[in-house]
Amino acid sequence: MIGCLIIHGYTGGPYEVEPLANYLRDSTDWHIEVPTLPGHGTELNLKDASYKRWIQAAEEELQKLIDQFDTIYVIGFSMGGMIASYLAAKYDIAKLVLLATSGKYLSLKQISLDVAAVVGDGIRGTLKENQLFNHYKRKMGVVPLKAHFEFMKLIRFTRKYLDKVNSPVLIAQGQLDGMVPYKTAYYLDKEIHSEKKEVVFFERSKHLICLGTDKDTLNNMVYDFLMESSA
Repeated sequence: MIGCLIIHGYTGGPYEVEPLANYLRDSTDWHIEVPTLPGHGTELNLKDASYKRWIQAAEEELQKLIDQFDTIYVIGFSMGGMIASYLAAKYDIAKLVLLATSGKYLSLKQISLDVAAVVGDGIRGTLKENQLFNHYKRKMGVVPLKAHFEFMKLIRFTRKYLDKVNSPVLIAQGQLDGMVPYKTAYYLDKEIHSEKKEVVFFERSKHLICLGTDKDTLNNMVYDFLMESSA
């Protein structure tokens, strides 16, 4: 049997990867586990944020899967991708999928374009239709500065393990990502030394790659990558 751990991103929750998780549940008989990292979810509570606790929570879920299943896949989105990479370096992971993984921090150019789009939608009275605004508006004023520092600590800590990843890996990145520069995919490709690597760019996707325009294509691509033989 196969166990698959999917790890969401910073200040997010399982809803960020829900379409992919549901697709894999519907298409396979695998056990799909999507934990909520401490302080995350639909109601954020990050005043006691700790990057070590985030990693520990994901690692404990992985250890449970290892105890129950013969084959383990790990998928990580954004910050979850860096946690997934760390776990893949430390444990025997059959395959690794990295989605909009935050190996770098911010794309200032794309952020400016996204802000302009939000302002434009506000002027036109169509702000409720702007996915980016709707996703991040609930986080305004509720994420303490300490949590941001913990996020940066996590990135610096997990980067050191990238060159220890040997699992076959699929790296998927949206070219319109305003949070993670699309060139981060090249950085991950360079740092990860797995013999089998695939890097795929989605021209229409922003940071929320699992919820965006290309989500159906992404779902199929991840499924195909995980299904194909590693031989």
